[in-house]
Amino acid sequence: MTAHEAVRNPITAQISRADDATAAVRRELTACWAAVINAGGAVVPMDCPLPPVTEAALRPAVERITRDLSPDRSRLLLARVDGALAGWMLLRREQHPLVAHCGIVNHVQTHVRFRGRGVGTALLRRAGDVARDDMGLERLRLAVRSGLGLEDFYRKAGWTEVGRWPGALRVAPGDDRDEILMSLAL
Repeated sequence: MTAHEAVRNPITAQISRADDATAAVRRELTACWAAVINAGGAVVPMDCPLPPVTEAALRPAVERITRDLSPDRSRLLLARVDGALAGWMLLRREQHPLVAHCGIVNHVQTHVRFRGRGVGTALLRRAGDVARDDMGLERLRLAVRSGLGLEDFYRKAGWTEVGRWPGALRVAPGDDRDEILMSLAL
């Protein structure tokens, strides 16, 4: 298979407990995240410097994510191809009763070695299933950075743009981008 051939069925799994996020899994998540950010990905955590980033700079964010995993509130979804981590995302539920029926998708990323092969689409499809069937959610939401074509990717996966925060994200001096708000009814 060439680098650009579609991955027909990446194996997707979920981790819903902190104890199941082994040291090896946390290392894989960190390495993937660093590769994605340094290749121009829009998944920079709030407490991390702007790119380029090191794995050491991302470890606290990965530790926080894995520590907070809970079957009811927060799950990691992983995609693997031939045993390698091909991508991952975080699926969360807010606890406040006004929004507890909605989930939030964060950190959607495909490792640079697997881009353009359907891994992100497989993760999103699995997220909808897990959110609806396992977590009892009725709607998902996410925010993406404009200027990268991400909104088109999500539209193709059934998501709808519901709003924008104009110029909310400053990538560099003179390079402000909209934050695009998207929603998916389950």
